Amino acid sequence: MHSTVVVAPQGELAEVDTSAAITLMRRLLDRSPAVRSAARAGVLAAPHRALPPVLYALSENLVAAGEPAEAAAWFHAGQLRARFDAARCTDPTAAAAVGALRERFGGPVHHWTSGDPARLRQAVVRAAAWDRAAGHDYDHRWIALHGMGAFTGPGTGVSIPERDWPATATRVRAEYLAGLRALLRERFGG
Repeated sequence: MHSTVVVAPQGELAEVDTSAAITLMRRLLDRSPAVRSAARAGVLAAPHRALPPVLYALSENLVAAGEPAEAAAWFHAGQLRARFDAARCTDPTAAAAVGALRERFGGPVHHWTSGDPARLRQAVVRAAAWDRAAGHDYDHRWIALHGMGAFTGPGTGVSIPERDWPATATRVRAEYLAGLRALLRERFGG
């Protein structure tokens, strides 16, 4: 017998509303091509407003639409933003969401880039450039809902101080690009 236990977030986490992102992800992954296309156009009109999980779903949508290069760029943009949000979160257990999203959505993109270092490099560099230039106009606290603190803590102090965000974003991008270089050396010798 299975039962679902719903735990209402406390404190500032009670303000975090991910319902629009969940609906948008469902639309991006809908069976209807018309629904998927409309959702894709909506996200691409203002991707800086999308939670990172939406960018991951957008990547799967783009693969299905026959646009693997676009899919790869948006997948890596989602990765960067999710990692940045995890780095801003004071609950280290929330970072597990990044791995779960990568596992769920990464397969098609990894398959497309696996044998071609130029494809991988282009997708990651493009994602990092977009991330650097585009605003982060969404509630970064979404990721805190995936940590143990959302269930066991008071729901306060879930983010590092805002004054530290620019340096954190720079560090996360640098680490991501360093990871790309290491992967390219390991897989392709260059």
